[in-house]
Amino acid sequence: MIRSRLDTTSEEHALRRAAMLAKLADLDAEHAKAVAGGGEKYVERHRRRGKLLARERVELLVDPDSPFLELSPLAAWGSDFPVGASMVSGIGVIEGVECVITANDPTVRGGASNPWTLKKSLRAADIALRNRLPYVNLVESGGADLPTQKEIFIPGGQIFRDLTRLSAAGIPTVALVFGNSTAGGAYVPGMSDHVVMVRDRAKVFLGGPPLVKMATGEESDDESLGGAEMHARVSGLADHLAQDEYDALRIGRRIVRSLDWRKRGVTPGTDVREPAYPADDLLGIVPEDLKVPFDPREVLARVVDGSEFEEFKPLYGASLVTGWARIHGYPVGVLANARGVLFSEESQKATQFIQLADQSRTPLVFLQNTTGYMVGKEYEQGGIIKHGAMMINAVSNSTVPHLTVVMGASYGAGNYGMCGRAYDPRFLFSWPSAKSAVMGPAQLAGVLSIVGRASAAARGQVYDEEADAAMRAMVEAQIEAESLAFFLSGRLYDDGVIDPRDTRTVLGMCLSAVNSAPVPEPGRFGVFRP
Repeated sequence: MIRSRLDTTSEEHALRRAAMLAKLADLDAEHAKAVAGGGEKYVERHRRRGKLLARERVELLVDPDSPFLELSPLAAWGSDFPVGASMVSGIGVIEGVECVITANDPTVRGGASNPWTLKKSLRAADIALRNRLPYVNLVESGGADLPTQKEIFIPGGQIFRDLTRLSAAGIPTVALVFGNSTAGGAYVPGMSDHVVMVRDRAKVFLGGPPLVKMATGEESDDESLGGAEMHARVSGLADHLAQDEYDALRIGRRIVRSLDWRKRGVTPGTDVREPAYPADDLLGIVPEDLKVPFDPREVLARVVDGSEFEEFKPLYGASLVTGWARIHGYPVGVLANARGVLFSEESQKATQFIQLADQSRTPLVFLQNTTGYMVGKEYEQGGIIKHGAMMINAVSNSTVPHLTVVMGASYGAGNYGMCGRAYDPRFLFSWPSAKSAVMGPAQLAGVLSIVGRASAAARGQVYDEEADAAMRAMVEAQIEAESLAFFLSGRLYDDGVIDPRDTRTVLGMCLSAVNSAPVPEPGRFGVFRP
């Protein structure tokens, strides 16, 4: 068992805890914006029409008192679009079955899809496909946000392709249609396995009455053109005609129950013990200055079952902690940065450990706090490039599920070696303290300064120190802003920013979700350069 050396009564711990709580308060404020949807005016108008809000629909759909793991709640943060990207997505339990659920938010521009809605929707479908989770769409959308159609129309076709691929893979897709589902939005029910429409509410057509009038000269009304009753009685698009929204949700639950769905992965052990140390301690572990290292074993002591961790090669490559543990009964292999920098020894250690995990078919959890691979003449001559390449090769070709949590720094190629977004982890979450960029702000500004000085010297010019200082300040501010967790989450470079205290719960839910799919076949590795 890990013996914690964390002094929770120290001033240092108190300062770190206060800083994290301040970040969490900011996170709560941003989440509140997503929950608010289009704002009080549009929420009230939606209610006057006798309709449920998107999150209310989700809450009634999932099993009572069951958890809902919301994904990408900060999508579109820092853009011109509302936080949340006019959609709710996540993993919830319906009739005992873990499902991916998406719900259009009609209080935001009628549920129209903007570029960030598209990214969020595609990510949800990818999670459903890779983890073999039934996909339930709660539909009420006016289609594409027309002013941004140039960014939506062409890539947006993948939404419908994904629905057909899910069905072809034997993964059920269900559409519950509560209101307008027009233009491209009509293809969501059109390509789903099971379709429920609400009487007098659902309107599904490729072109509404005004467009039909303009295109063909034909006069038509909403109901005859695309109403729920017409689709149930005439076109056959609707499989079920619901009397109201509550009935649609009941039917949706019944459809999932009738799937007789079975998980095909690993069954967790039954002897699950809580960590020996309280999760609340996690608030005071990460320093404000990410250049200051912290021991990831203190995190593991508050995340893994019984705080038990079987460390692998503890005396070799000490900047990277590797070992075996269980989380909510699921066996995992852990790679966690201890002092940020990855040297040749850490790279070789990680490569071997990843291969061992692949051999035993054990999922891998990456806890990131890395400034990247070490640079300098000694390390280049020692083979840091080829050793880093070995590690990245192993990460790239490992076929067991990967789960990543960015706790602190995630800079340079260290982001890649520790399974960042480009390396396709099944799930990736960040703590509010996380930062990620090609390098630290001061380092990047310094590199630009050195290049500028060399260029001026080559031209025989006097270097402008005042302009250099202004440039460095501007670049540092820009890179700092663009490396923050909210900014990165807004661009869907993670699946959400989470409270550190929820890490164990979130990882447990993700491990359960990935085991809806069968254990993947062993992969083949590329050539390792010795």
